[in-house]
Amino acid sequence: MLNIRRAKACDWQLLSDIAYHSEAYWGYDSDYMEKFKSMYQVTEYFIKNNETYVIEDHCGVFGFYGLLVNDKVSSLEYFFIEPRCIGKGYGKLLWNHMVDITCENLRIREFVIVTSPQAKDFYIKLGAIFLGEVESLLKRGRMIPQLLYKVHK
Repeated sequence: MLNIRRAKACDWQLLSDIAYHSEAYWGYDSDYMEKFKSMYQVTEYFIKNNETYVIEDHCGVFGFYGLLVNDKVSSLEYFFIEPRCIGKGYGKLLWNHMVDITCENLRIREFVIVTSPQAKDFYIKLGAIFLGEVESLLKRGRMIPQLLYKVHK
């Protein structure tokens, strides 16, 4: 049975591993992945201070999101699914939880997404609007998509 729950601070390593494996799914080289590992490690602090939820079943956690809520601009900081579960609908379930429950409860009306080119279409299918490109924090000169999602309620 699937369950979506608030992440616990002690989940930080598990979530960091899921993020790493999910990003590696796209075939990036080891130099890129080492930079990713250091820059996108999920911390106990982030989990304690931001809206971070996991999707799990009886076998364990296999995806999560982390939403940074700000007075000015909220942003989707993490949204990762274990590679073995990509394309099976779990990302959409997690997304719906984020939009229908978390954003609704916190009255978030829109949030920014900066993502890999491979994930861009996933977010657009869910209703995000392509804003343009920004420079990657991981590789100088590499441009990656920036999107905006407006919560419709």
